[in-house]
Amino acid sequence: MPFQKKESLVRSTACETRASAADLSRRGLLAAGAAALGAAYAGVAGAVEKPFFQRRNLPVGIQLYTLGPDLQKELETQLATVAKIGFKSVELAGYLGRTPAELRAAFDKAGLVCPSAHIAPKAASGPSFSGDLAKLADELHVIGVKAAIMPILYIPDRLGGADLRQAGAQMTADDWKWNADFLNEKAAVLKKAGIVSGYHNHNFEFAPLKDTKGGDTNGMEILLKGTDPSLVTFEMDAGWVTAAGKDPFALLKAHPGRFTQMHVKDIKPTTKANFELRQDPTEVGGGMIDWKRLLPAAYAAGVRGFYVEQEPPFAHSRLESAKISFDYLARVVA
Repeated sequence: MPFQKKESLVRSTACETRASAADLSRRGLLAAGAAALGAAYAGVAGAVEKPFFQRRNLPVGIQLYTLGPDLQKELETQLATVAKIGFKSVELAGYLGRTPAELRAAFDKAGLVCPSAHIAPKAASGPSFSGDLAKLADELHVIGVKAAIMPILYIPDRLGGADLRQAGAQMTADDWKWNADFLNEKAAVLKKAGIVSGYHNHNFEFAPLKDTKGGDTNGMEILLKGTDPSLVTFEMDAGWVTAAGKDPFALLKAHPGRFTQMHVKDIKPTTKANFELRQDPTEVGGGMIDWKRLLPAAYAAGVRGFYVEQEPPFAHSRLESAKISFDYLARVVA
């Protein structure tokens, strides 16, 4: 073969080899890019698919009222079961016949924390917002409680021996304003001691008021408007809000940052809207509330403490019902 032809062929072959290598390089880069993009999408998808509480590193808590009167007799046994179910935090409803030190020891033994407690507005004995607040704060610190929640309204003295249902129906706008002032006053004292104060709703707070003043339509509006956001927080009971015929989404949206805790409570669709402490309860995930929407909406509005709570009657044992609710929340993607 003449030298010129051979040289031309060599040059041609070299060009083809370089072109081939460049093409392979481009294909390699494209393949690597596609793989990286796929991995990124897989990572995003994996994050989205993680359950709500796991993705946000939040514990699923339980309000101990759910476990009923036997809890006081079987505290350590039932707390051990609560922990075994998977709950990491609890919310107290009273001291269960124990001292603060005994409660702390029981929670520590079960591997549970108790960052929140329901404290009565007034009580003949035991902790209350009307008692010695310095002593209350000291006791709550021993237990590990950071939030003291008033679980019911302060029944006006003028109503005498009225029960909660009767009192809820007879409250006036002035009564609710008095409650708002009471919360502000007590919260200011407890804040200095490092304890946050709050209010937990039922459904009577949403009853239309006959003596509306200043455009206020119900007790809940008065409490939200009349309390100082720097002092008083709120614990939304989603079940009772829904039982009142109200929309928990709308309430959260209208008052961002005011609700920092939530009772994760479900009710059956058979529940008729009312303001008289009536509902058809069920385990979380088995009722009418759309938790896949409500949980992220609550988180976006500022809720960080989530506590399962269920009202009687129960279709199962109380601990079995607690497990059904926990299992749903542990896997729900929201």
